[in-house]
Parts: sequence; C-alpha cells; structure tokens
Amino acid sequence: MTRSSEVTTYLVSGVCCATEEALLRRQLDAGIGPERYSYSPVTCELRVRGQVPHDSVSASVRAAGFGLRERQRRMPREPFLQRHGRAILTGAAAAVAVAGGLLLDSGSVSGGRALLASAILIGGWEVLVRACRAAFRGALDINVLMTVAVIGALAVGKWEEGAAVIVLFSVSLMLESYSTARTRRAVESLMHLSPEEAVVLRGTGELTVPAADVHPGEKVLIRPGMRIPIDGVVTDGVSTVSEAMLTGEAAPVEKRPGMEVFAGCLNNLGALTVRVSRGFEETRLAHIIHLIEEAQHQRAPVQTSIERFAGVYTWAVLGGAVLIAAVPPLLLGQPFSAWLYRALVMLVIACPCALVISTPVTIVSALTSAARSGILIKGGRFLEILADLRAIAFDKTGTLTEGLLRVTDIVPLNSVPAEKLLQVFASIEHMSEHPLASAVVREAEAAGIDHHAVPVEEFTALPGRGVRAAVGGKMYFLGNRLLSIEHGFDSPDAAQSVRRLEAEGKVAILLGREGEALGVLGLRDNPRRGGAGVLRQLRACGIGHLVMLSGDSGEAVDRLGSELGLDDQSGEMLPADKVEAIRTLRRRFGTVAMVGDGINDTPALAASSVGIAMGASGADAALESADIVLMADRLEALPPLIRHSRMTVRIIRQNIAFALAVKCVFLLLSVSGFATLWMALLADDGAALAVILNGMRALAAVRILPSPDGSLPGSAPHPLL
Repeated sequence: MTRSSEVTTYLVSGVCCATEEALLRRQLDAGIGPERYSYSPVTCELRVRGQVPHDSVSASVRAAGFGLRERQRRMPREPFLQRHGRAILTGAAAAVAVAGGLLLDSGSVSGGRALLASAILIGGWEVLVRACRAAFRGALDINVLMTVAVIGALAVGKWEEGAAVIVLFSVSLMLESYSTARTRRAVESLMHLSPEEAVVLRGTGELTVPAADVHPGEKVLIRPGMRIPIDGVVTDGVSTVSEAMLTGEAAPVEKRPGMEVFAGCLNNLGALTVRVSRGFEETRLAHIIHLIEEAQHQRAPVQTSIERFAGVYTWAVLGGAVLIAAVPPLLLGQPFSAWLYRALVMLVIACPCALVISTPVTIVSALTSAARSGILIKGGRFLEILADLRAIAFDKTGTLTEGLLRVTDIVPLNSVPAEKLLQVFASIEHMSEHPLASAVVREAEAAGIDHHAVPVEEFTALPGRGVRAAVGGKMYFLGNRLLSIEHGFDSPDAAQSVRRLEAEGKVAILLGREGEALGVLGLRDNPRRGGAGVLRQLRACGIGHLVMLSGDSGEAVDRLGSELGLDDQSGEMLPADKVEAIRTLRRRFGTVAMVGDGINDTPALAASSVGIAMGASGADAALESADIVLMADRLEALPPLIRHSRMTVRIIRQNIAFALAVKCVFLLLSVSGFATLWMALLADDGAALAVILNGMRALAAVRILPSPDGSLPGSAPHPLL
C-alpha cells in the first residue's frame, strides 16, 4: 500500500467495463464519499484521500463485487496463472467450441451441443457470475448483456453463435487486459528506478540497509555504475551522473562536492559520498511519481462528456432492442424468433466499452510518454488546453535567457569601495534564491570576498522589487529602481548609472539605505541559445501571439524582445501586473499559457489557462505551482509538447468517431437482419481493441529536437520503457 500526503492507494480487480466502474463508484460514494477517492479505469488504482479506515474501503469495493488489495510501492510479480489464466481458459473454450461445431456438422447434435455448452461454461463462467451479481444490484453491464445474448441464442437454436459470442468476448477481454497492462507497466517502471538498498557509512564501516531506513544527515556511498538511492549533496568525490530519468536530457552532468544529486539517477564513473537531504518517501523521484499518479486520476473534460453520453446511449439502445423484439411480432405478425434474434444483436452493440475506454487509455499513454521525455503534465485536461493554445506569455530571466547572469559592472556611490560594495551585495543576496542573487554571490566568491563576514540579521523578499535586510543594525534595500524611489535613495548619479547600464542591455540593481544610494551593479543575461528558433517553431504550430512579461527594466526587455522577434513585451512588472496582463490576454485570445520559473511567477502561472514551469529539477516549488513542468531547462520542449497534445486530442477524436461509426453501422445491420451475434460481437470488441491500440500510439516518445538554428542537441529517448 502506498501512502503520500494522506493518500492511500489500492488496486481493484474485476472491473472490466464502464457500467461496472459506475457500480463501483456508486458503492464508494455511499461508503466513503465521492470527494474522498479517485479511480483510474486504466491502471485500476483506487486512491483514497484522508484517514479512511481500510475496512470501510474494502467493504464498499467488495459490496460492488470486486476484489481489493493494497498497492505496494514495488508490486511483486504476479504468478503465471494469475497473469495468463484468462488466456488459458479462452484457449480451452475455443478448442472445445471448435470440436462442438465439428460434431454438429457431422450430425451429432447432442454431442455437439454438449461440447458447445461446455465451451460456454469454460469461457463464460466468470461472465455469468458477474452478470448475476450486477443484475442483483439492478445494474446493466456488459456481462448482463452478453449473458442475455447467449441465453437468447440458445433459446432460438443458435448454439454455435452462443459459443462464438462467449469465445470472442473472452478473447477481447484477454487482449484488452494485455494492452492496458503495458500502459500500467510504463508508470510502474518509474518506481523501479530508485534502488531498494543503500550503502550507508556508519561508524567506521559500510552497511547495506534498505533505502527507506536511511535518514537525512547520514552519508551514503555511491559506487560507479550504481543508481543513486536517495536525494543528497555530494561531500566527497567527482563523477558524472545521468539525470535522463528526471529531465529527459541524455548528456551526463558533472557532480562535485556541494552539488545536489537525486534518487534514481545513474552514477557513471567515479565514487561519490553523499550526505542525505531527504527521506526515501520525500525524494524528488517519489514526488514526481506521486504527481504522475495524481495526473492519471484527473478526468479530462472530454472523458466526462463521453461517459455521460455512454450512459444515455446504453439505455437508448436497450429500449430500442425491446421495441425491435416486441413491435414487429405484436403489431405486424412477424415471427418472434427472428426479431428476438435481431434484438439480441442490438444488445451486443449496446455496451459502450470502446467509447468509454478510448479516452483514458489515450490520456494515460500521453502523460506517461511525456514523463519519459522529462515533461510532467498534471492531468489530461491540460493536454486538451495545450491543443487549443492561441498565445504564450514568457518570463524573461531563465526562460528566454540562459539564466546564467554575470556581474559586468560595479558602480560605487558615496565613496564606498567597490570591494566593500560587492561584499554587502553578496551578504544580502546569499539569502535569496533569485538568479540575480546567485550571480552576485558567484562574483564575490570568485573575487575571494568573504560575504559571510557581514552578518544579515533580517531578510525579507519584496516581490517584483527586490529585498530588504538588516545589516549591522541598519536597514538596507537592494533591488530595482522602483524600490529605490519608494525608499528615497534614487539619487541622480544612481539614476544615470541605471540608464547607462540598461541602454547596454544589462540588468541594474541598486543598494541603498533610507535617503542614501550606496552603489549599482550591472549584470548581463544572454538570450537563450536557439530561443529565436524555438519561437519560430511555435509560430509554425499556429501560436499567433508571443509576449514577454518581466520585472526587469523596460530598455532591457525591449532589446531582448526585438532580438527574439516577439509580438509584444512589457518590463518593470510586479507580480500583480503580470496577472492582469495574463487576464487581458485570456480575454483577447481565450487560451493562454504562461511559461516561467515556477517560483517568482506563481501568480501568473495560476492565472493562465495552463502554467508551464522551466527547469524544475532543482526547484520543489515549481513542481507545485505549475500545471506542466519541463524538468530539463529546455525551451526546445515546448513545440514538441504542443504537437504531442494535439496528436493526443486527434487520437481521442479518431477513437470516438471510429467507435460511434461501428456502433451506428451494426445498429442498422442488426435492425435490417444482416448482422449475426458473432459478427456484432467481433465488430464491437474489435472496435474496443482498436481504440486501445490506437490510444497507445500516444506512448511514443516526445522527441525534443534541436531548434532550427541547430544550436542545441535533441534529447535521447527516456529510458522508462
């Protein structure tokens, strides 16, 4: 059983169609409440939120007639008979049915019918049990429909067709279970990327223990060729680590002391000693697995619509079958057996399995393939939104730029020495996670300046403007010019320095106290390599409006926007300004995406139709705030992601159209008397299998190719399957 944030996961067995799923949901609604659970028909997972007793869940599931078992983090391999039992019974039923048909053809009616009845029992005993259980509860599912159809066929003397219906139905269930099992394995394989054991350095020796028993603060040894069992920080050793399972990026990343490593990643060449920073259930991989599992349980709008239609469709066809069986014999004097047979054919068509399964299989496949390529999508509805995207708003720093800012200018004011100015800048900025802060700290460390020698007593972030901090008993302000105006240290010299730096396309940050400007730093962040090519690809995808929303100066933003060919750009924006800009874009274009770092742009990400966070392999907040997370810092993933979403929606539409077309054709053929029971079942089950296989095309990897200018390599296929 897996638990995460008060979520308990179970596996439900025995649910084979939409009607049975509806029966399960009714029992769960009554037993534990509709808001306390979610169920995925593809993975057969039941996720229960909150502290719901196991007995309550078990009683509700078993009252619906289904099996329940606890979902372990690493499920043991099922026994051979459990995995292939249906195939064995189906093969036996088919062989007996063929023998019975041959006996009938040879003139042995009693012997042939005995074998055909045996075939029906071998292949359909489970169907019969489920049908009785569903009928007892007043439910009309595929098992009831198949049982009625077979009994009706036997009643009118169609023994061969009765056996054929059961054998074909059993074959279809077998193929569907094998097909959907592959989709389930794609997600389950994530869990096997993290080793179950870790080599811990305790006392003077090494000890191999379960990874779940390793605690933060302990040290683990990771030898070459081993997967990293738990998140931590390198304390000793140098190596390269393959992070493809997190980011989709094929190139190994060099790791040195002080750098973070993540569970599931592969250590390549050197031995590393790592101090554990998170428990086994709190690693980034565990977090991602949890989010992927949650995404599979988010019902897309098209899925809800189809299920609503399917409920009406089943009862409408059932009513039509009753009329077909009754009206012609009663009013027109037609033979009852012939019209009863046509009504039985309609019953086979009545179950909307192909319609209902087409959407969840496709969506789960699409979500899984995106995760394999380092793209985390938090639900099927975001795939639908992406497919209809009309405009994209980008943050500037770290999104359209490299995010690797470098200090280019140090401008002291009021006779403050440049070294002292940089020391104060770094002492304050080392408390911040902003890319500007990291650049300042790196510059100070490169210059050999000890910024820790200046103690910071208080630190407060001022979103969209900068920070304030108490240093040596005095309150300092560090940020953009808006902050300097607010707190009265916008001197003429400072303003002139800021204008000069911004005219050169640099970012200027000021340091001051109340009424006194102390200095200005200039930083440059180069445009992301290949960014212009990516924007051209987005336009080729039909995205008609591309804009940039940034808190940086207007001059720097305008320069970058002109260089990249954006439609519009706005600078000096506070978080609230970005939210209002997003709302304006939504009123104008309808569907708008916001692409940012997932930390500073959280309000704008939330206000957009779909929020996309960049480069979240090192930021927990991005995993929470965005609807879609590009785990690798790759802008090139956006065009393939949009194409992937459109392919997914296209597959769903194909499946719906195909399933409906098959239903309509065979409804007409059944009424006109041209369709037989086995033909209708073959077509119906064939349609269900066809939409499953078509939906599984979405498992194809999302290929992130180089931008048109060839500036960056494409990522390798992600090794999850």
